[in-house]
Amino acid sequence: MSAFAGKIIKRLKTAPVSLGEVESRLDDIKINQGRILGAMNRAKTTTDLKEYEFKVFSQWGEDGIIQRLVDCVDIKNRTFIEFGVESFFESNCRYLMMNNNWAGFVIDGAPEKLDRLKQSHFYWKYQLEALPGFITRENINALLAKSGFEHDLGLLSVDIDGVDYFVLEAIADYRPRILVLEYNAVFGPTRKITVPYDAAFYRTSKHHSNLYFGASLGALTLLAARRGYSLVGTNTAGCNAFYVRNDLVNDKLQVLAAEAAYTASTAREGRDREGRLTMIGGKKRLEVIQGMPVLNVESGELESL
Repeated sequence: MSAFAGKIIKRLKTAPVSLGEVESRLDDIKINQGRILGAMNRAKTTTDLKEYEFKVFSQWGEDGIIQRLVDCVDIKNRTFIEFGVESFFESNCRYLMMNNNWAGFVIDGAPEKLDRLKQSHFYWKYQLEALPGFITRENINALLAKSGFEHDLGLLSVDIDGVDYFVLEAIADYRPRILVLEYNAVFGPTRKITVPYDAAFYRTSKHHSNLYFGASLGALTLLAARRGYSLVGTNTAGCNAFYVRNDLVNDKLQVLAAEAAYTASTAREGRDREGRLTMIGGKKRLEVIQGMPVLNVESGELESL
């Protein structure tokens, strides 16, 4: 933390201000630091998206990568939709909204989380709508229509820790220019697999470990290609992949095969049957869910992990 930020925090601790005011002033500091990092990134010429990572409000550094992408890709409508945001305090698109003044529409299955968002110090400042809803492939198009956005979205971010593949596959009309998709790195770099569809899929109830969810990078990249998108990178945390619509790909971006772009996750989020973190990593995570069913999206056949 900079000396300037430390002075501000010390002053805030003794000032007669509300928690919302403290959060707002801290956000100003973080956004300004993000702008400095963004300016430094613009001097880079590499096509490796990992080199552009920085974190302001995102979980793993997606803020910097998204800033790079919106600098490289022609954006008609500065609009985003993000699924699975919880309260949106930590999310892929909050910095995009607050720094670049994009309009947003967010969906989460926990109404109490969105209540916190609506009571936040920033919700009223921006064109942001929040909709509670448990997302399925049956309702996704109706939910998206409530955004009121043109179908040529700037960015779509999908992270619902479940049947992400099928929800993305079901989207009929929207054609975002940038896609941010969470992949399950535990499924490995080569197999094109997803958990089978279940409209009521809930990660913890499907397997106590919390490691059985979502789709592999290969499966998502195959689906993206079928919809006219190219994979242009992943983050160093090994959880999010970034895609650009084919008509917008240019020489500032590197198109990658899934195996080349794959980044293994180092997160140790596995849990035991009592819900306690086990801290297992690497291949041991796959061993915990070995034998669980998966759908091969290329062959359409059910297989086992």
